Amino acid sequence: MFKNYQEFIPKSYLCFKRYSAAIFKKDLIAGVTVGIVALPIAMAFAMASGVSPERGLFTAIVAGFLISFLGGSKVQIGGPTGAFVVIVYNIVQRHGYDGLIIATLIAGVLLILMGIFRLGNLIKYIPHPLTVGFTTGIALVVFSSQIKELLGLQIEHVPVHFLDKWGAYFQAAHTTHLLTAILGLSTLGFILFLRRVFPKVPWGIASIIIATVVCWGLHLEVPTIGSRFGALPSHLPNPCFDFDLSRIFDVMPDAITIALLAGIESLLSAVIADTATGGRHKPNCELIAQGIANLGAVIFGGMPATSAIARTATNIKTGAQTPLAGMIHAGVLLFILWTCSSIVVHIPLAALSAILMIVAWNMSELPHFFRLMKTSRGDVTILLTAFFLTILVDLTVAVEVGMILTAFLFMKRMSDVKHVLALDRRHPEQGIEVYDMRGPFFFGVTDQLKTLFHEMEAPPRLFILRMKHVPLLDATALQTLQELHDRYSQLETQLVLAEVQPEPAALLQKYGLGHLIDEGRGKNP
Repeated sequence: MFKNYQEFIPKSYLCFKRYSAAIFKKDLIAGVTVGIVALPIAMAFAMASGVSPERGLFTAIVAGFLISFLGGSKVQIGGPTGAFVVIVYNIVQRHGYDGLIIATLIAGVLLILMGIFRLGNLIKYIPHPLTVGFTTGIALVVFSSQIKELLGLQIEHVPVHFLDKWGAYFQAAHTTHLLTAILGLSTLGFILFLRRVFPKVPWGIASIIIATVVCWGLHLEVPTIGSRFGALPSHLPNPCFDFDLSRIFDVMPDAITIALLAGIESLLSAVIADTATGGRHKPNCELIAQGIANLGAVIFGGMPATSAIARTATNIKTGAQTPLAGMIHAGVLLFILWTCSSIVVHIPLAALSAILMIVAWNMSELPHFFRLMKTSRGDVTILLTAFFLTILVDLTVAVEVGMILTAFLFMKRMSDVKHVLALDRRHPEQGIEVYDMRGPFFFGVTDQLKTLFHEMEAPPRLFILRMKHVPLLDATALQTLQELHDRYSQLETQLVLAEVQPEPAALLQKYGLGHLIDEGRGKNP
């Protein structure tokens, strides 16, 4: 019985059973490094999402610790990510931060339920073009959202919609603040220089330190975290459980989107981490940890969280061995918040915008996006639909429409597979026809059987359907067989199901079609 629940045991418990001082040293170095790297990124994602920067730090601390402590991967790093920027910004604009709290709470519960009901293995079946489509779309939206801060444009309210946003940028181009633009573009150039010449230097924290020192030392009048948001707290807020649950139905679609994105990105990150480390994650345990982490994040004043692919990769590259590295990363951020909040407020917003633009470029995977454009027409349709709906309409709509298109494409491809139902042998003189079915018999292929029946010139005396290679049936298949049996009975044709596997046979018995099964007829009609 205990073995049935091993997939829910966190990796931290298993790793700490065989811990040592040598492993701790590697985890400590990795945790400190990734904690420093996560500092500017967590704040930048929060501001791009329409909330104050400290909420990004709260999320990275609380959710980052819980994802590592309770998760099903040894090296995952959790916190706010670029995937959530678009959806969080839209929720905040429509429902305020209180609406975001409710949506994230619901998403957390949904993630826990997805893990409990072992749906972690199903998320991997979401098609790759859909994931790349909305990820590239998110990257473009994130990049676009940083133009105002990078150039210091004087726009009181930046429009939410993509095209309106760029229209406002062009109209306000003459309001560009020269010092801010020089600082932002210089930071952008400095980051590109570091990445090319000194790739091992953590470019995020290095660029922030240089930009902050220059602005502070030269007394440059540019917008900073402090001038925009005021002083940062030096500790985590007290947990809050005062939630307006009457708004559940208003934010339910957004909550579902958050849960799906968190599940997809966390498991995608875990797969990438497995490839790099040779490990094997526990998908359902990871989903439960993601759910608990999202609940914890908003209880402590944060925002939606998931595993961050880039920070997880940094964790791996710097030698992380166990989940303790991720917990140390959260502790480093808490220590910085406790000791350096008075310094953090001097970080210029233009520098954070430059960092987010680089992150957005990394997210976009443009070479891979264009490579997918060379695949099948159906995959390209899903890719472009998800991309354009993400930037022009809404991420929630993009995911929903993308999943619907995927389902239709799947059914179309299954219906195009000609060998699902094939003629085995025919004995016209005896009035016998034998057909062989291969693969799952479900709603996507039932039409082939109906078409075959209607195209027969004359109904045979005996119609045998061999199902030796059919592992499962669904309700549509059972109903189709019932309809065929009823129609054949009127035409005095006997329908026989031969060589039926045990599981489909049990379903046929329950549905009242067990009398159609005859194992002997398929081999010797």
